[in-house]
Amino acid sequence: MPGVSIHVVDVSRGIVAAGMRVELSRDGALIAAGKVSSKGLLEEKALNEKFPPASYEARFHVGAWYRAQGVALPAAPFLDVVVYRFGISDPEQYFHLPFKCTPWGYSCFRGGA
Repeated sequence: MPGVSIHVVDVSRGIVAAGMRVELSRDGALIAAGKVSSKGLLEEKALNEKFPPASYEARFHVGAWYRAQGVALPAAPFLDVVVYRFGISDPEQYFHLPFKCTPWGYSCFRGGA
């Protein structure tokens, strides 16, 4: 089952980051964009397709999301838009990207889901 999934969790409060804007692009071309669902997933049909070998970029709008949640942030937040670049070499493989964040840090990796 090829494709990409993106799951976003605010680990500082133990909740999924429902409503956070996330974009996925390849070579500057937007592939998928939207807001994280109540399940914590970016639910876009384009993510279920085969992804050709290339470099990809996921953009997570962390600062705007925390502000929308009422979390007090400085005028210049420590994290605003987090860019995560990764490569796909085998289009037959499935790539799960768990993104764990707080207002002060994040982790993103290839998961096993």
